[in-house]
Amino acid sequence: MNEEEKIKLIDPDYIKNLSFAIESELNKNELRRWTGYVNKVVGLLLEAKLPGAMVGELCEIITDHGEKKAAEVVGFKGDISLLLLLEDGKGVHQGSKIIQSGRPIEVLVGEGLLGRVIDTFGRPLDGRELEGSLYPKALDANPPNAYGRPRIDTVFSTGVRAIDGILTLGVGQRVGIFAGSGVGKSTTLGMIARYGDADINVIALIGERGREVQDFIEVSLGEEGLKKSVVVVATSDQPAMVRLKCLYTATTIAEYFRDQGLNVLLMADSVTRLAMSARDVGLSVGEPPTMKGYTPSVFAMLPRILERAGRDKSGSITGIYTVLVEGDDFNEPICDAVRGILDGHIILSRSIAARNHYPSIDILNSVSRIFPEIASKEHQDAAGFIRNMMATYNNAEDLIAIGAYEKGTDPRIDKAVLLKPVIDSFLQQGIFETCGFDETINLLIDIYRQGK
Repeated sequence: MNEEEKIKLIDPDYIKNLSFAIESELNKNELRRWTGYVNKVVGLLLEAKLPGAMVGELCEIITDHGEKKAAEVVGFKGDISLLLLLEDGKGVHQGSKIIQSGRPIEVLVGEGLLGRVIDTFGRPLDGRELEGSLYPKALDANPPNAYGRPRIDTVFSTGVRAIDGILTLGVGQRVGIFAGSGVGKSTTLGMIARYGDADINVIALIGERGREVQDFIEVSLGEEGLKKSVVVVATSDQPAMVRLKCLYTATTIAEYFRDQGLNVLLMADSVTRLAMSARDVGLSVGEPPTMKGYTPSVFAMLPRILERAGRDKSGSITGIYTVLVEGDDFNEPICDAVRGILDGHIILSRSIAARNHYPSIDILNSVSRIFPEIASKEHQDAAGFIRNMMATYNNAEDLIAIGAYEKGTDPRIDKAVLLKPVIDSFLQQGIFETCGFDETINLLIDIYRQGK
């Protein structure tokens, strides 16, 4: 053995490159991987014998025309593996060949995603190739260690006066926006995405109407908002597994940017459609339905995915999740479960929206659990005073409306009536109107001083 050959044997780079080449060649040989055949097809659910299959493993179904259909192992029935297709099942039949990948579903993450609109699997929807350095990362991950999470001690400015002034959020907080359909959830999300104090936005549009995707990107988000955003889209016509994985993809991308030391804003519209997708998957594999047909796995999935947002030692993910309230029932199962997991809830009211008051935030029924820890004493006093005045006016509103209340009867009601136009003006805000955090607090304190 000559000197050159000896150097090659001890050179780490040479050994690393050699190992990579060997592994690549082995991966080309499909005989290494366990294979099976489709035994049964029911909708998007497949049954097959796949020795060694793991829950969450990505598989490929080969059709007679050579097409490859992605599927995920979701459970077992005896020695039969249950798989759900991640796309349409056209061409899949009994006897179709299945090739196991031996790895979970992954998505490419990296700086090249900024300003792009992608699908659940990271494929660009605008027809242009992704650029920049990207590397694969598994969609499923554990939430940060509870003991290792730093406390939330910094204000997150949304640019929305009603939120910044009275429902102040913190960097790394997780909050829900609860509303029925057509009350302004997406518009409020767009305002926060444009004006929020985040380095990067990652936005998941789960089960959206196809028409609304472009509306959100061009109108609600805008060109400036898109430049610092990654938008992940799974429309309502796509299979349940694709819609279910949409938030997982967005959260994985947000975790990448958080690990770079950035403050990330993760937004999802909506968690309700995520839960509906998980319900469809659960029922497909034979889980028993519970409340309103939701399966037990739905309520196990919600805390696992929502807890992945928050602060860690590198950076932060501030999570804002919309919840579509079915029938305007704020105590339905998903609303109740999500409200118990998150660090606050912002209620959008249909009756407030009907008065052309936007954003239609029901201040008295909304709360930020972090507010007392991050707001100054004067800020807390001013916000508390506004709440008291609003509650006082609401309690006497019927008497005032019918003219049964006489001025001077109750000084508190007199003050509430006097300040109502000022408070309403503070809480109302145009879609393209922004307000800095300091400016918001100064306006709030001015109202407080007027009423003292």
